Amino acid sequence: MGSISTMRGDGGETGLSGGIRVSKASARVETYGTIDELNASMGFARSICEDAGVAAFTKTIQQDLFRIGSSLATPPESPKPQVAIEQALVDRLTAEVHRLEAIEGMLGDWSIAGEHTAAAAYDVARTVCRRAERALVRLQDAGTIVPPAILAYVNRLSDLLWLFGRKLEHDAGVSGSLRAVTGKTGNRFSRAW
Repeated sequence: MGSISTMRGDGGETGLSGGIRVSKASARVETYGTIDELNASMGFARSICEDAGVAAFTKTIQQDLFRIGSSLATPPESPKPQVAIEQALVDRLTAEVHRLEAIEGMLGDWSIAGEHTAAAAYDVARTVCRRAERALVRLQDAGTIVPPAILAYVNRLSDLLWLFGRKLEHDAGVSGSLRAVTGKTGNRFSRAW
C-alpha cells in the first residue's frame, strides 16, 4: 500500500477525477472540499446522536455526499464519467422534511443553538451545508455546469438538518426558541436561513 503523503500537492495543485491537475484554490476544489467538510460535521453530529432513526438517515446522507463530492470532482474533460445524482435523492430528503414538519409541537421558528448537544452539532452541520450551497452557486456562476439535482439536494439538506436539531430538542423536552428568550412576537421567520 502506498503512502497517503504523495507530495504531489506540495506546490499547491491537486488532482481531479481522471488525473487532471488544478489549483487547490480553484472553485471546483473549494466546492467539493466544503461538501467533504459538511460530511465530516454530519459524522460528528451522528456520532453523538442518540436517536437511532436520525443517526441512520444521517449516515445515508453522508453516503450521498460522497457521491456528490465525486460528481463535483469530475470535470467534463475527465476521461472518467461523472457520477449521476438523481432527483430521487432530493425527493427522499423532501419526504423526510415533510414527515418531521408534521410532528406536533416541533419548533417552527428561529432557534438558538446549544440547548441540546447533538442538536447543536446538527446546527453546525446546517451552517456548513449553507456554505456548501453558496460554493455551488459560485461554481455555477463561474460557468461550470452543476447538475440541478445537486443544488436542490444541498438546499433541501439544510432544511432537514435544521429539523433534525429541532426533533432532538423536542424529544429531549428542551426548546431553543429565540422568541422564548427575547419575548418578541410577530410573523414567523425563515427557519433554516
